[in-house]
Amino acid sequence: MAGQEHPFEAIERTLKSAVAALRDEEVPFLLAGSLATWARGGPETRNDLDFIVKPADSERALEALGSAGMKPERPPEEWLFKAWDGDVLVDVIFEPSGLEMTDEVLERGDELHVLGITVPVMSLEDGLTTKLMALDEHELDYSDLLRTVRAVREQVDWPALRRRTAGSPYAAAFFTLVDELGIAEGGSGSEGAEVRVLRRPEAD
Repeated sequence: MAGQEHPFEAIERTLKSAVAALRDEEVPFLLAGSLATWARGGPETRNDLDFIVKPADSERALEALGSAGMKPERPPEEWLFKAWDGDVLVDVIFEPSGLEMTDEVLERGDELHVLGITVPVMSLEDGLTTKLMALDEHELDYSDLLRTVRAVREQVDWPALRRRTAGSPYAAAFFTLVDELGIAEGGSGSEGAEVRVLRRPEAD
């Protein structure tokens, strides 16, 4: 079931299997989601795994995971695929909220040591941008985001993150919270890369 917690051993096993499968098929990817922020010092996660790929590589990515023994799934949402490794869900996201997946996004990722292997991990600002731009009136829970940014706040380029999420009232509310809580003080403050910011179309 999506969103359920798993033993950390199961997360580690699925991560290694998925990374090996994508590398064997030479599919460019980034680790994203809560495990990516955990790798940077964020809260521990026991939830599902997220990988980001370019739209042109999404079918190959799903096929690679299927060849590794996972159960592929094409949900009605038009921005991701899914693959099941037993009870552990792997999301293959190719149109994340607030971000156009390009080679530049892949290049901004960092090679980090995650659960015993070196993995390309989505940049922190890219990951936070997608989380903030995914907020809407139907999905408006700031608790996980606040826990995450509190843990990694000194690594965040706050000015760049504000620029990239400008126009979203839900992101504006988030920044009011982090300002009032003093979380945004002492961030990196470096200039962010130029990116195209996209909003996923609202469902009818």
